Amino acid sequence: MDQRIARFTHAGVADAEVSVHPFATEDGLGLNLTRFRRAESDDVVLLVHGLTTSSDMYIMPEHENLVNFLHDSGFGDVWALDFRMSGRFPYDAETHRYTLDDVAQYDHPAAIAELRRHIGDRRVHVISHCLGSVSFAMSLFAGTVTGIASLTCNSVALTPRTSRWSRIKLGYGPAVLEYVLGPSHLDPRFGAAPVLTRGWMIAKAVGPFHPSCDEPACHMLSFMWGGGKPIFTHAKMSPVTHGRLPDLFGAVGVHYYRHVHKMVKAGRAVRYDPRDPRHAGLPADYLSGAADVTTPILFLTGDRNHVFTDSNIVCHRTLEQVAPGLHELEILPGYGHQDPFMGAESAAEVFPRVLDFLKRKAG
Repeated sequence: MDQRIARFTHAGVADAEVSVHPFATEDGLGLNLTRFRRAESDDVVLLVHGLTTSSDMYIMPEHENLVNFLHDSGFGDVWALDFRMSGRFPYDAETHRYTLDDVAQYDHPAAIAELRRHIGDRRVHVISHCLGSVSFAMSLFAGTVTGIASLTCNSVALTPRTSRWSRIKLGYGPAVLEYVLGPSHLDPRFGAAPVLTRGWMIAKAVGPFHPSCDEPACHMLSFMWGGGKPIFTHAKMSPVTHGRLPDLFGAVGVHYYRHVHKMVKAGRAVRYDPRDPRHAGLPADYLSGAADVTTPILFLTGDRNHVFTDSNIVCHRTLEQVAPGLHELEILPGYGHQDPFMGAESAAEVFPRVLDFLKRKAG
């Protein structure tokens, strides 16, 4: 489909004051918060993207997006974070050894500190997705962020689970890519790489195993994250969005897979390297202090989640044993991993469920 929407545009939120707020992490990365303010509000919402995506997933112009929906529903001060996994930054296309511990220790605390600098002590509600959900929940349960009124986690949180094929890819893929095939990252745009380059050959090899559509970026995303199946339900996605996948998703540094693999093997979020002195203040097991966490969490998951399967069902069940009645679970019929926030009909089928939770946890 022809490209009709500018890359990294804010045009999807036309009736709000938009401002960008750069900040730096303690380990030396420059990140951004973007504020979409239509009206003053006692309850502020912070949106957190996942790996390969960015704040763009919440402000898509082709259909009603989450920021506009929240504005229309009375939450007039919405912020979106672009942290080190964002496709708006070059960090994941570089050789690196970042882990989710880095995000939990450096990115989210710095983002909340910058947010608080502008909003003071107003209530903050966080809506998160994918590894943004995992890492923010890690920050919350490790105590590196505090004072969160509510947290919504889509697809996965503190008990990552995947299909068997995905576990194999997580276990062997990083070494194969870094030491055999060459690139230290995967990119949904490999299909448009010059002929016979490594990226082009990877995309060509992946394509025949994903017959559900003819979009190379969709094939690559399924390979990068899906258990052999698309990361969303195609019927839930706008054709415009499907054609924009190379703009909405960026490169993936494969070292993150090693940490996810360790968590999948452990059955819960754990610290990647217990010997790393930078993370000595983080818990070895992020669920170890679950009884002390009083922030209510809404766990969202599609019933066709081919990326993290039943992770959030298991996480809700696990925390229900520790804090009965505090957290909630919403299973979304027909939805997969990515489409709950990016689907063409999400504003009618998904966002109201999140809104109901927010309103009950707001002042």
